[in-house]
Amino acid sequence: MKLNRLRAIAAKEVLQIRRDPRSLMLALLLPVMQILLLGYGVTLDVEHLPVCVYDAEGSQASQALLKRFQASRYFTITQVARDQGQVVAGLDRGTCSLAVVVPADFSRSLAAGGRAELQAIADGTDSNTATLALGYAQAVVAGYSNAVQVRWLAAHGEGSAPLPPLTVQSRVWFNEDLDSRNFIIPGIVALIMALIGAQLTSLTISREWERGTMELLVSTPVTPGEVMLGKLLPYFAIGLFDAALCLVFAVFWFDVPFRGAISTLLFITVLFLMVVLGLGYLISVLIRSQLGASQIALLVTLLPTNLLSGLAFPIDQMPAPIRAITYLVYGRYYVTSLKAIFLKGAGIAELTTPVLIMVSYAAVVTWLAARGFKKKLV
Repeated sequence: MKLNRLRAIAAKEVLQIRRDPRSLMLALLLPVMQILLLGYGVTLDVEHLPVCVYDAEGSQASQALLKRFQASRYFTITQVARDQGQVVAGLDRGTCSLAVVVPADFSRSLAAGGRAELQAIADGTDSNTATLALGYAQAVVAGYSNAVQVRWLAAHGEGSAPLPPLTVQSRVWFNEDLDSRNFIIPGIVALIMALIGAQLTSLTISREWERGTMELLVSTPVTPGEVMLGKLLPYFAIGLFDAALCLVFAVFWFDVPFRGAISTLLFITVLFLMVVLGLGYLISVLIRSQLGASQIALLVTLLPTNLLSGLAFPIDQMPAPIRAITYLVYGRYYVTSLKAIFLKGAGIAELTTPVLIMVSYAAVVTWLAARGFKKKLV
């Protein structure tokens, strides 16, 4: 392998990229668009849920409870119903996701030291939102219940009411505010890198076939290895630039905590780029149509990384056969590594398993890509 021939192939590919505005747009603008759109649009947090309330009693105690719902960032009271029928109508029309009904004997039950109950009705057409809404409602009621108990003890003495036999003091590590954006954004970075890397390199050899320049390339003394490295090096540099761009947006735009080392992130990203670039090049070698190669690259990068890497859906909640398939998805190990580096500050020692698997993937894909290109016209 000679450096001057390698440099010549790389310079030729850079010239092709400069002459193709679509490739430049895909390489430079698409990462910014994706991280902004997905960063703002994809979230598992539910806030400002529309709530309709029906206070059948209208007492000071019931209004104090409803004010807690209004003060919560998870709820917004959009309708105050006058009867049960308006509650049903609000849920039917979809103007509220949760209805809170306070019974007529609410304050009397509290004053008697008994068990006061209220009704929370959730719109179950969106099961995830309904589950979260009921959980948030229970938290609001629990806070109000604790305040009532404290007032009761202050008024009647410490022995007048039983204290809970067990309490839990919970702490959350790595994502203290339980902000879903903090673990979604690193996954989006993996999605962008997989899509951009494979999409760009899937056009390298197929472009030569469609433009009729393959005969000239075959007639040169360059070796298949020099062709592969020369064509992939410009895209490798673009991939590193896109990774740095995504890191800047994640940390400084979306305020995602970055607790790891840049060197660890760089190492794991280099491995992932070797996999996706080699995969895209292999697709370009096997499929001589740019359109066909682009579609296949989209199929083997976007869908697995999006659906089976743990980015969109938790892997441990998938059926056993699907969980087994996820072990074959290279994006799973990059997503896992990114989350650990960003949120846990993990180093290479903590990422031994995904690193070794990605090294294996990179070696196999590079070998297949190098073997796939033949200097023949048939």
